[in-house]
This record gives sequence, structure tokens and C-alpha cells, in this order.
Amino acid sequence: MKRLLVYLKDYRKESILGPLFKLLEASFELLVPLVMAAIIDKGIANRDTGYVIRMCLVMVALGIIGLICSVTAQYFAAKAAVGFATGVRHALFSHIQKLSYTEIDTLGTSTMMTRMTSDVNQAQSGVNMTLRLFLRSPFIVFGAMIMAFTINVRAAMIFVVTIPLLSIVVFGIMLITMPLYKKVQAGLDKVLGTTRENLTGVRVLRAFNKEEEERERFSERNESLTKMQIFAGRISALMNPITYVIINGAVAVLIWTGAIQVDSGIITQGEVVALVNYMSQILVELIKLANLIITITKALACAGRIAAVLETEPDMTASAPEEWKADQDTGLRGTVEFSHASLIYKNAGAESLTDVNFRAERGQTIGVIGGTGSGKTSLINLIPRFYDVSDGAVLVDGVNVKDYPFEVLREKIGVVPQKAVLFKGTIAENLRWGKKDADEKEMWEALELSQAKEFVEKKEGGLDWSVAQGGRNLSGGQRQRLTIARALVKKPEILILDDSASALDFATDARLRKAIRGMKEKLTVFIVSQRASSIQYADQIVVLDDGAVVGIGTHEKLLESCGVYQEIYYSQFPKEVE
Repeated sequence: MKRLLVYLKDYRKESILGPLFKLLEASFELLVPLVMAAIIDKGIANRDTGYVIRMCLVMVALGIIGLICSVTAQYFAAKAAVGFATGVRHALFSHIQKLSYTEIDTLGTSTMMTRMTSDVNQAQSGVNMTLRLFLRSPFIVFGAMIMAFTINVRAAMIFVVTIPLLSIVVFGIMLITMPLYKKVQAGLDKVLGTTRENLTGVRVLRAFNKEEEERERFSERNESLTKMQIFAGRISALMNPITYVIINGAVAVLIWTGAIQVDSGIITQGEVVALVNYMSQILVELIKLANLIITITKALACAGRIAAVLETEPDMTASAPEEWKADQDTGLRGTVEFSHASLIYKNAGAESLTDVNFRAERGQTIGVIGGTGSGKTSLINLIPRFYDVSDGAVLVDGVNVKDYPFEVLREKIGVVPQKAVLFKGTIAENLRWGKKDADEKEMWEALELSQAKEFVEKKEGGLDWSVAQGGRNLSGGQRQRLTIARALVKKPEILILDDSASALDFATDARLRKAIRGMKEKLTVFIVSQRASSIQYADQIVVLDDGAVVGIGTHEKLLESCGVYQEIYYSQFPKEVE
């Protein structure tokens, strides 16, 4: 939590004023039993109606002042807590943007989303409750006991015995139930996981007629969660009866002791009532304090999870864009060179790429092919420096990619990933991810090159047609063509197509490749594909097998000399085997 307290520094005033107003409210609350005692002892005993009315007005005034103090304290606490959560969320999001693919892969996307939402909310709740109750509840407990001593020492000794007993019960039950509620949370995660799987995979479930089995699996996990919740709830339910037995027993002893002392003239009837009120205040505040400690414990656990992300240092560093000088350009526009490049993923047992060595000249089309898991995507991910080589180097325009600022390097490269991802908004807004200031002419040109113009023209509004989140209202082929257009609109020096035409038919795929080859900008194009037909006309074809390059050359050359390429090609074109 210390790591996150820095985000409260702009709310020092609120963090001080919130607890202070709560203490002020508690002070007025401690005065109420004394006013009540005065009404009984002086007003009611002497039948002085005027005094009773005046004291009742004093109680109303104390209540109103206490309410104002409470609302003010809540305002300052909420402002500090919300500001704290906002700062943490901004810092967390900004830090995640700096992490490399390696850290993101290690942490996991779902975990980071949970930490940015649920964990931050829990930490915010912890800060809010701490500022409101952390000082108030102990202040009321010990203040009530001190006030009892000012009334009568002998009667106050009942408080000395009762408070530890109540504390043992309240905090004992809390310590027992906290790990149980953690198990309940884990059970809830399982139920939510099952629900998510069923909803996302509903078509597969129906296709394989597994509805009944999944209903049984869900019921089993749901019943397990229910049993854990009932068990934890039963233990928690012990708190009220046990605490009320103790408090009522203490009140009975208090009244008994007070009655004897009233008969002896040591204390008054009003003072006995005041003592009973103080005992009730102590019970309420101890239960509040137990709930506060549970909230703080959860908040500290969540804060630790958030701090773990913030303390994760990115393993990739790059110079700032302003440090990049024009004279660092070599003039080798669009060239890419792999110089004995190898790659080992973090925590992986073996190399994913081994000693890759080839060069692509400007305007060339490079095909990358290989079996599943051969390292095709790993290879092209080294060009925009999504991962760093573990050995060797990757050079773009004759400069090591590690020497580039990220912005400068990635401005040269247009990437179309395997999974076509579109964002909620218009087609134009999605295309402008490639180039912020792209005009309509540039966007239509990119759509024409990507073979998307035809279907975009048919959409109502054309470029202003709304795309649903993830592009759910488009077919797979349409999504792929729009992501290609998004990469082309920036007119990059290097274009990477990572199996990004898999949903396109052969004719559209051929027209797309022909259109890209015909561009006047002379792009260096990397095409990763499982289809031999998509890369057979490339200037160079790189054949990968288990992370190693087993062949480089043209289609004709590889058919003569590369067994892996022959196996892939003839499996797709069996009629040509002879």
C-alpha cells in the first residue's frame, strides 16, 4: 500500500480534514448520553418542563451539528478516495502501455483488467473507509469507557471487562471468516469462469449437444459455492447473538450495580441510563471496526496486486523520439536484415527462433511459410520490436531496431496481425488509427487497395458507417480487409501481413497481392501464410521448421531443394505431385 500512497499526496488537506470532522462528530455523539442524563436527573425528576425542552433542543442541535460534520467528513473522504483511485488508474494504464509483449504475456490480459477495475475499486473503498472510521471507531470505544469512568469508577469496571470480551468475539469471528470468504471468492471465480465459457462457446456447445453436461457442471460448481457461502454465513451469523448476549449481560450487571448505587445515593438514575447508552455505542463501533478491518485487509491485498504491476519494469527501453537525429538515417529505405537472430521467450525452455539470417531489399515481397508452431509470427514480431532478440540483431533501414525510438520505428512499419481487431466507431475512425489526419481520398485509396471499397460503398453512410465493438457486425473477410486498409493508409515503408488474408477467397487474395505490388511507394512486404498460393510469387520465400530456417529462395528453387516446402506445397496441390 505504501507504493500507492503517493497518489494521495494531492489530497493531503482532504485526508486530514475527513478524519478530523469524523472525530468532531464522535465528540458530539459522546455528549448525547450526558444530556440525556441531565434531562432525567434535573428535568424529569424536578418536573421542569422548560428544562426538558431546552435540553431536547440541545440534543437536536448536537444531532444537526453531528450530521453536518459527518456529511463534511464523507465529502472530504470521498474526494480523497476517488482522486486516489483516479491517480492509480491513470498510473496503472500508463504503465501497462509501456510494458513489452513479454510482460503482458506473463501478467495476462484478464489479470490486468481485474487490477484496473475490481482491485482499484476495492483499494478506493479501503481508503474511503479508513479516512471515515479508522480514527472514529477506536475514539468512540475508548472515549465511551473514559466517560464511564468520569461518571462512576465501579460501574466503569464493567466496561473494562466487557470491551475485551466483545473484541475477542468480533475479531475472532472476523479472523475465522476472512479465509472462508477468500474461498468463497475463489468459488465465485469458478462459477463465473464456467458461465463465461458457456456464453462465449454457446455455438460449440450446441453443435456437440453438450447442454445437459454443462448444466450439470454449472450446478455442481454453483452448489459448491452455495455450501461455502452458507458455512461462512453461519459463522458470521454467530456475531450478533454472542455480542448481544455479552452486551445484554453487561447491561444487566450495569443496571444491577447502578440500582444498588442509586439506592445508596452514589449515582443518579440518569447516569445509569448514560452508562447503558455508552455500552450500546461501544458495541456498534466494535462491529463497525471489525467490518473496517475486513475492508482494509481486502484493500491491502488488492493494493499489493496493483503495486506488483507498477513495480514490473519493462525489459525493453528506447530513446525518446526527439533524440532521434535525421543524420542517423542510412538511406537504406525499406530494407530489413536478420543477422543471426535468435529468440527465446521468457520462461521458455528452448529457442523459438534459431540463427535466422537473411536480407529483404526495398520493394521485395518476402513470403514466410512453415508448419504450425514453426516460428512464423515470432519472426515478423521482431521487425517492429514487439520482442527483442536473445542473440544476433534485426536491422531496419540499416539500423538496429534497438537503436530506434519506438515511435520512429513503428511509423515505418504497417502491421496487420493474425486476429483482425477493429474498434467501436465509424470506418473512418478505424482507418485513422493508421494515419490521424488521413483525408477521404487517402482512405478510399487504401480501401481500394485492400479490396474493401466494394462493400464499404454499399454500407449506409460509407466511411461514416458504424462498426460494432470488435467488428462484430462484419464478416471475417470484411474485418481482415479493413485492418489491411488501416495499415495501408499510413503508406508504410514495410508492410507485414501476418496470415491476414486467411478469410479471403483465392481470387480476392490474388487481387490484394497484385494491388500491393502495383503501389508506387514500393513497399517491402512480408506475407506470413499457410497457403502456398499466397506466397509462391514472392521474391524470396523463407521456410521455417521448428524455429530454424530450412530454406530461402524462390518458389521454383524451393520446390527443387527444400523438402519441408515440397511437403507443404504438394499437400495443398496434390495434382501437381507428378
